Amino acid sequence: MAGARDARFVSRLTRDTLALVMAGGRGTRLMQLTATRAKPAVPFGGKFRIIDFTLSNCINSGIRRVGVLMQYKSHPLIRHLQRGWGFLRGEFGEFVELLPAEQRSENPSWYAGTADAVFQNIDFIKLHQPAHVLILAGDHIYKMDYGRMLAHHARCGAKITVGCLEVPLDEASSFGVMEVDKHSRVVGFEEKPERPKATPGKPGIALASMGIYVFDALFLLEWLSRDAGISESSHDFGKDIIPAAINENVVYAFPFTDLYEPRKQGYWRDVGTVDTYWKGNLELIDVVPELNLYDEDWPIWTHQEQLPPAKFVFDDPGRRGSASDSLVSGGCIVSGAEVKCSVLFSGARVNEGSTVTESLLLPGVSVGRNCRIHKAIIDEGCVIPDNTVIGGNLDEDRRRFHVSPGGVTLVTPEMLLDR
Repeated sequence: MAGARDARFVSRLTRDTLALVMAGGRGTRLMQLTATRAKPAVPFGGKFRIIDFTLSNCINSGIRRVGVLMQYKSHPLIRHLQRGWGFLRGEFGEFVELLPAEQRSENPSWYAGTADAVFQNIDFIKLHQPAHVLILAGDHIYKMDYGRMLAHHARCGAKITVGCLEVPLDEASSFGVMEVDKHSRVVGFEEKPERPKATPGKPGIALASMGIYVFDALFLLEWLSRDAGISESSHDFGKDIIPAAINENVVYAFPFTDLYEPRKQGYWRDVGTVDTYWKGNLELIDVVPELNLYDEDWPIWTHQEQLPPAKFVFDDPGRRGSASDSLVSGGCIVSGAEVKCSVLFSGARVNEGSTVTESLLLPGVSVGRNCRIHKAIIDEGCVIPDNTVIGGNLDEDRRRFHVSPGGVTLVTPEMLLDR
């Protein structure tokens, strides 16, 4: 019976929660991958978009009132959300609502920071009158039960709860770093410190903010209004609101753990650079990947394109369509070509005599005949001419394409036109 009571307790919390997903970031470190789309709209994992992981966490956690805040080149994201996330039932109070940045008479500027983005949508929060507001980033890859975090928030009597994970100390400068007491109350917070502090008892490890926050709604509205009136504020949760609220002893940390092994830290990736994006996708081809896309208990939802099955054709010596240690999505055709250790996204095609190794072919890519592609990301819609070699000579690739510090060659349709 205790389990049933706990489930009802969490279901009440999730039902009374409004989630706001920050999806307006450009993601400049992804270079030309975000030239025409915001980072949350970048394809990932063969058939998904990055934002699908955050939205799927909401749905699987029982949170079905979601607003998506967007700003930079939002049309591809809007199109994806309209096609893939319109299945919620508005008559039952369920929605994924699109909230593009708009110039208001009282504030004619774009979003100045994360807190300002929420403040500019304060009417949306008031309209739905939630008990709690869950602030999320729309550009990370992970699975998380937000119901557990809400339950922790309620049990602690917190006004703000910050999702956190342990990271190596030498990587902590990219995060907000927290200090907590034995009751998980946050007693110190520094945004992207030059010299981050290690967690007591864990040398070499820092406790980092995931950019995931639970707020009591009334507390959030009060602090947003207060922050909006401070001219010297950068209007950011990590830089301004969280550090100020710590002084009132109302901020708690919630450790991010695996869905099925609560004593183990969960899988979380910021695929914010060309190298980490390439690596994050290729991790999925492992025999037992850390991120399980085949988990029926925690599915990843997306726009389900109506595509035929993947097809491999020809079985002659030197002309055999094959793929090994790879993910091959619907609509793909491998015709007398060889694919190894790669991810082929929806509708990709590889033609006769070509080899593709350790590469990502994004949706709709077509690779011509007798091509050699190694350790590359070929962007959506690229048509690779016959006899093209990519990844064989990085100096040559740098003259035509973009080569990352880790030696990954990024190719976009615009680069092919400039050849």
